[in-house]
Amino acid sequence: VQLVESGGGLVQPGGSLRLSCAASGFTFSSYAMSWYRQTPGKERELVAHISSAGDSTNYADSVKGRFTISRDNAKNTVYLQMNSLKPEDTAVYSCAVRRVPRSYWGQGTQVTVSS
Repeated sequence: VQLVESGGGLVQPGGSLRLSCAASGFTFSSYAMSWYRQTPGKERELVAHISSAGDSTNYADSVKGRFTISRDNAKNTVYLQMNSLKPEDTAVYSCAVRRVPRSYWGQGTQVTVSS
């Protein structure tokens, strides 16, 4: 299993970014996918989750209405569109897949929201 995130960077408050996570090594269309974020000294936070078919999504309360998770099963890629970014969204964002008995994570991409 390999998960490779991209699209992070420095953005001003109120700006937007789109993160991508390219997956390989498993049957992508058969698995739900998630985006997490983590800042130093804090626990990893589940940001968004999408079903295998893409027809069901869930979001952390802190990002509802601002972030959108989506996927393209033909491209084995999951996305996170982040709008109206706030300084408190600054974190390393990682995608993940759970294939029992364990979860797999990408290396993460840094998102910094600052003026």
